[in-house]
Formats: sequence, structure tokens, C-alpha cells
Amino acid sequence: MKKSFLLTTIKNSKQRYKKVCFPFIISLLFIKSAFALSFYEGKEYICIDKPDYSAPNVLEFFSFYCQHCYLFDEVYKMNSRITKLLPNHIKVTKYHVNYLGPLSKQLTKAWAVAMILGIEDKISPLIFYAVQQTKSIHNQYDIRELFLKAGVSAQEYDSAWNSLAVKSLQKKQENTATNLKLVGVPSFFINGKYIIKNEGLDMTSTEVYITDLSNVIKFLINK
Repeated sequence: MKKSFLLTTIKNSKQRYKKVCFPFIISLLFIKSAFALSFYEGKEYICIDKPDYSAPNVLEFFSFYCQHCYLFDEVYKMNSRITKLLPNHIKVTKYHVNYLGPLSKQLTKAWAVAMILGIEDKISPLIFYAVQQTKSIHNQYDIRELFLKAGVSAQEYDSAWNSLAVKSLQKKQENTATNLKLVGVPSFFINGKYIIKNEGLDMTSTEVYITDLSNVIKFLINK
């Protein structure tokens, strides 16, 4: 498995009033807020040499073959917990990578199907379990069966699988990974300009890590 930034499994980093006159209090609050959310290049994030401005604002790369991604998503439920700490207008988009495991390319396409049909939350646990636990995915027809199990009709799945929209989204996932020079999963990219350094975040506990990660995302999205 390629270099995997995260969950070695959880350790390392950092998280950051009296009556005077009203304007002064406000300025103090802004100063305190800015200080609390100050993060530094090389520590919590890295600037990308050649940004990809076509990438989603908050992008997570993952693989169903990555055990750390499995822990991140299905055991610690970090994605849903992080999302709750972000403003409503910030959406985390997930792209699958096609360089891990024998069916990575087919799973990247299957993930495009899930995104087009809007069933990512339904299909993700099923695929993760089949890949990580039962080892029961051997071909694209096994993948198809999981979509049927998730409530997608055979006709709907086949139509999506063969659609131009899915082929385009599959290519988009592959191209973005190449453009951003992705080297490991799970990885978070912000505005196509920054990659978050998981090892630079505070991993003293799951809760602290989730808070630190969400704060770095908010900091970089507005940078």
C-alpha cells in the first residue's frame, strides 16, 4: 500500500474577556479568533506547486482497499463527524483512487456511479465491508450486486454504469489525482491549492483530531 498519511492510529500536534469599551472588546475577540485558527505551511498543510483549480473546494481521496480509509470511515465515522463541525456551505467531496488493489479502476468507476445516483452513504459501507472484511469482490459483477443490495435497480445501475456522465466523472477522479500528484490516502486537498498534513495535526484523541482537522479545513478554505 502506498504511503498512508493518517491513523498510525492517532497521535501528534496542536490546537489553539472584561468590560472596557465595546469596539476594543470586539477587536480583542477577532485577534483571539485569528490566533486560535492560525496554522502554518509545512506543519499542518503544504502548498501545491501547480494548483488544480478545477478540483472540488474540499476533496478527500480514499480507496476501498486502504485499511486506514476503512478505519477513518467505518470505524471512527470521522467523515460524518467532521462534516458536522463545518459550516453548511462547505461540502466534502470524496474521490476514489485507482492505484490500490486489483479492482481499483472498476471501484473508481463504481464510486462515480454512486456519486451520480447520490447514494454514497448507502454504498460505501457495503463496499468497504466486502473489500476489507469478507474479501468477496472479485469482479465488476460483484460490485454490481452490492448496488442492487443497496436498493438500486439493475436497469438504473446498468444505465448509470454505461453513461457518459459516469465515464466523465471516473476520468475526473483519475485526472485530479494525477494533477495534484497524490501519493497516499486518505488525503485532504483544499481549493486545489493545499494538502493537509495529517501527521501535523493533533492526534492525542479522535475528538481532538477531528476538531483540529475541521479547523484547518475552515482556515484554508478562506485563505
